[in-house]
Amino acid sequence: MSKEFENVIRLYKNFSKVPSIVGAHLSRDTSRVTVKWTVRSTDRGKNTRFVSSYILNESLKVIADCGFGTDISNELLSAVSPNETYRAVIREERNQKDLKKQYLEVWSKNHLAHCIDLNALDLHGDVYADSEFGCLNWSQDESAIVYVAEKKLAKAEPYIVRKPAETPKSDSKETPRKGEEYIYRQDWGEQLVGKHASVIVVCKIESESFTVLDGLPEDWCPGQVRFTLDGKSVIGIAWSTEPRRLGLIFCTNRPGHVFTLSLEDDKALSRLSPEGMSVRAARLSPRGAPVWLQRVARGPHHAGHQLVTGNIAEAPLTVIVDLVQTVTRTDDGRDFHGIYSQSLPARCFSKDGKRIVFSTPQKNEIRSYVVDIESGGMVDVSIRRAAGSTSVLDVHDDVILAAHSSLTSPSQLYVARLPARGSEAEVEWMPVTSQPEVPAGLARSEVTYLQLEHADCADPVKSFSAIYLSPSVQGGSKLPLLVWPHGGPHSNFTNSYSFEAAFFNDLGFAILHVNYRGSTGAGEASMAFLPKRVGDADVKDCKLATETAVARFGLDESKLCLMGGSHGGFLVAHLSGQYPDLFKVVVSRNPVIDVASMFNSTDIADWYGDALC
Repeated sequence: MSKEFENVIRLYKNFSKVPSIVGAHLSRDTSRVTVKWTVRSTDRGKNTRFVSSYILNESLKVIADCGFGTDISNELLSAVSPNETYRAVIREERNQKDLKKQYLEVWSKNHLAHCIDLNALDLHGDVYADSEFGCLNWSQDESAIVYVAEKKLAKAEPYIVRKPAETPKSDSKETPRKGEEYIYRQDWGEQLVGKHASVIVVCKIESESFTVLDGLPEDWCPGQVRFTLDGKSVIGIAWSTEPRRLGLIFCTNRPGHVFTLSLEDDKALSRLSPEGMSVRAARLSPRGAPVWLQRVARGPHHAGHQLVTGNIAEAPLTVIVDLVQTVTRTDDGRDFHGIYSQSLPARCFSKDGKRIVFSTPQKNEIRSYVVDIESGGMVDVSIRRAAGSTSVLDVHDDVILAAHSSLTSPSQLYVARLPARGSEAEVEWMPVTSQPEVPAGLARSEVTYLQLEHADCADPVKSFSAIYLSPSVQGGSKLPLLVWPHGGPHSNFTNSYSFEAAFFNDLGFAILHVNYRGSTGAGEASMAFLPKRVGDADVKDCKLATETAVARFGLDESKLCLMGGSHGGFLVAHLSGQYPDLFKVVVSRNPVIDVASMFNSTDIADWYGDALC
């Protein structure tokens, strides 16, 4: 192996050791912070998840770091009870026969109070722990937990099968369904393969009794469930399974409902959201008012959301934050292009329940906001110590936890006290975790935002953006350029830490992340522009961004490279074919390039009909 290649491997391993923050939780008295991290393990070939803890004083300054991290890689879900009496864990392990087993554990401070083999109960299939359906929530009185799992599949057998002779002592068992062992069952597509029909499960902790709730329509698939404040009902999201299940991951346009389901004998079901909507992230304020994100259940796979509250059965919903066509202004005078996040923090309300704190992509960054539920007033409370992205992770007792990162700096956790209403702009952030160490070359690199526009163009949307990451250059040497359009296509690149971008940057590449027209975070007009123009407008945007970067930064025109995955792979294939003399290297990962053959097999067949035709 050449020394040059050995250096590439060494750099890859070094960057693999940089952890990223994926969650954080405040204790009941806000004196303790628990941080969840993930880090690549090259020897294991998978990510390792771990937690670390910090103690804060009344001024929210860190006064103690609680030792080494604890590996939680086999914890699928966990939740601390409201009074911190218990901690529930859904754990997945392999038994001696290498078969997957799932357990529900309930920890009481320093001992394991309950450990229940969920497979042995045979009440349902695997517990859902994904970002779409997954949940684990305590009732306010700490007597029960609720989660979502795969519905138990009825047994099936061939029409012709030899069975053991029946005896008088034979136990009566479920009668298998004849000839149904190979019936095709639709699932929810990419990253949700094998998830066909979900059920809501409630466990009474003291008695270790489980109830699989009924009362929902057969064509509803529930997820994101939690108890109401009185513990007598659950609230959640249900996606419609008819006329068919389409891919759900990355697709916020699937029809669904916000519902409440009574746990009493009447099993009363209420639908809170209007028909024809796609809904997400139902949350309950401290006052018990439901709040959620919604958009119409059609159009681009991902687009802007309204933030709403109310109950459609009682009165029209109140829109707290509406869709934005291009740009509007926050109360502190900053640009706002609409809500493009796919969720809200699990805890997102101020102590009095009158304000919500959340994050959303905004062109080249993830920004964080405080919204007044009554007035709709909005203030940008993002961390501004350096350019980058701020993501709110937890809000409790008017204390906020948020992670900040940039293309040149990995995740760092910050804490702030939420100022009084009307004074949110005065928020003061303080670091909880230390500044992560990165190679000196990455720390010296520079990030530049490019605002681009097609000058001589009759299109209704002409502008888009790009993010340029450049190593520190000495002696006037010209850098090679890696042009990198994102997938989706309705997603975007932000100035957030990226393992891949950091790796290529340290190898000496300048990187151009292109947020072409149709990217999220730039307003609904841009989102609606791309369908029917796929393979044309987005290709032209990448070409203009490349030419602008080469001219502005004096890059090496003989070393222009392309890299992209999914729709990004589609774009780099187009670019390399349309401009073969411009680009020298093409890396196309899982590219969307054979549309004719994919139409009948893809989980997003609607995209090929609506966007490309």
